[in-house]
Amino acid sequence: MQVAVVGGGVAGSASAIALARIGAQVTVYEAYEDPAGTVGSFVSLSVNGLRALDALGCLDAVQRAGFPVDRQRMWSGRDRPLGDVPRGRRSGDPLRSLTLMRADLVRALREEAAGAGARILVGRRLSGDSLDSLTAGADLLVGADGIWSATRRALHPAAPEPRYAGLYSISGATDGPVRLPGERPQGFNMVFARRGAFIYLPAPDGTVWWSAQVAAADPPPDLTAVGLAKLTELFRTEKTPLAVLRASSAVTASTLLHVLPPVTRRHDDRTVLVGDAAHPVAPAREPRWRSRTPSHSPVNSRRPRPSPRPWPPSTGCATTVRASWPRRPPPTGTPKRQGPWRRGSERS
Repeated sequence: MQVAVVGGGVAGSASAIALARIGAQVTVYEAYEDPAGTVGSFVSLSVNGLRALDALGCLDAVQRAGFPVDRQRMWSGRDRPLGDVPRGRRSGDPLRSLTLMRADLVRALREEAAGAGARILVGRRLSGDSLDSLTAGADLLVGADGIWSATRRALHPAAPEPRYAGLYSISGATDGPVRLPGERPQGFNMVFARRGAFIYLPAPDGTVWWSAQVAAADPPPDLTAVGLAKLTELFRTEKTPLAVLRASSAVTASTLLHVLPPVTRRHDDRTVLVGDAAHPVAPAREPRWRSRTPSHSPVNSRRPRPSPRPWPPSTGCATTVRASWPRRPPPTGTPKRQGPWRRGSERS
């Protein structure tokens, strides 16, 4: 069976491994010359994802590229603890969530795919159409070309389009070890700040990896221009994010976050969608925009995006969560007679 995989990222490389292992002749077409280069920021893999990698036979290689994270802790902007839970696992699970750079994950998967017999061709941008000359002879076409999938549009021209989620993410790492305010144990930390969420976690080398997810009704005119000075201003009232940002000298990744309505058609007799092309995590991110595609380029402006539902920073995450809780239905039947609620009241 001849298989063409459109996209050589995480989903495309993992699909290539699985298909090559069952004897398919797999060719992966990747638009960028170096898909395992500096694409995006760090990612965390929950234990179910790690078990999927184990089934593919590449868990050890991926684990060597990252480090385990045991706990996830949530903090208020004033450094008050809000929660402490196992990171990406149940409390009794012996596996631990893994954090690594996305580039290292892609590199490990691509190497495993090549070792299983798949061909990986870079610098090949496909239309996703069944009439594309490069994929016309394939028995199976796997669309793993991300949230802006051309394969999805060819499969279902009326499919929904991504829209800006009202958030953008800026990531980086400190230049060296940093002393954080208060007692901060190791683990994945999320601070619910006034202007968004600030994620940080200490790495084994002593540096702190961080990602600021900033709430903004409209995307910045030039995302690449949002640097440490702007972030320091946005998080000036939160001590820990401010300490992490002041210990950093550069931004390594900038990403607009997007949401995609449910995709109702994911396959036909020859084509199947996987990964972000089929069911992106919300809010989904398109990491290739980080530095290769400026926000004013035709790629970013090729389609209009509806205005997102605003997220006023003054409401905060807690208010948003409370507003989404289901209300208790009104009681039915005859209510029970209640006793006095304060001293001195009389029974009727």
